[in-house]
Amino acid sequence: MKHDTRAPALFFAPFVSSAMRVEPQWIDYNGHLNMAYYHVLFDRAVDEVFSLVGLTRDYVETRHASTFAAECHVLYKRELTEGDLVRVTAQLIAFDDKRLHYYLEMRHANEGWLAATSENLSLHVDMINRKVTPFPADILANIALMKAAHSMMPLPATIGRIIGMPRKSAIRVDEAAEERETETATETRH
Repeated sequence: MKHDTRAPALFFAPFVSSAMRVEPQWIDYNGHLNMAYYHVLFDRAVDEVFSLVGLTRDYVETRHASTFAAECHVLYKRELTEGDLVRVTAQLIAFDDKRLHYYLEMRHANEGWLAATSENLSLHVDMINRKVTPFPADILANIALMKAAHSMMPLPATIGRIIGMPRKSAIRVDEAAEERETETATETRH
């Protein structure tokens, strides 16, 4: 069976999601948006952007394939609170026949400040065999059109960032033990 998923004539660079509101039940005991719900908002935006290339609920039901998250790196930049309105931008960084590498920014919809970023890798999965599989040609063509539009954007500075603490501020166990030994030796000499 042949499937023709037509690409829109134009992909915005970056893609901008619809506005989404921080819901009251998402606020934690710290009085701000719980980290899990940043993921919910990012995921809702991903559904919007993926639908542009034909990766929809209908795609899952008729073609028995979907995308699965393989890796995600979120940076929390500023607190969101109840009722805040946000928008998420998406930039396709790279793709191949089975994977999508993309970057998301969540911004306050009215004031424009950056709340969080998310770098992601998603896999195309055959839902019957539950194995990674190539995108069909029509979907791959749509993804290529999106990438062409997004390739004019500069790469975000945090792409490929590794989690870690700067050496000068990190407290290492061996340093703490050395400090205690020095303090003890000094105390016994007095």
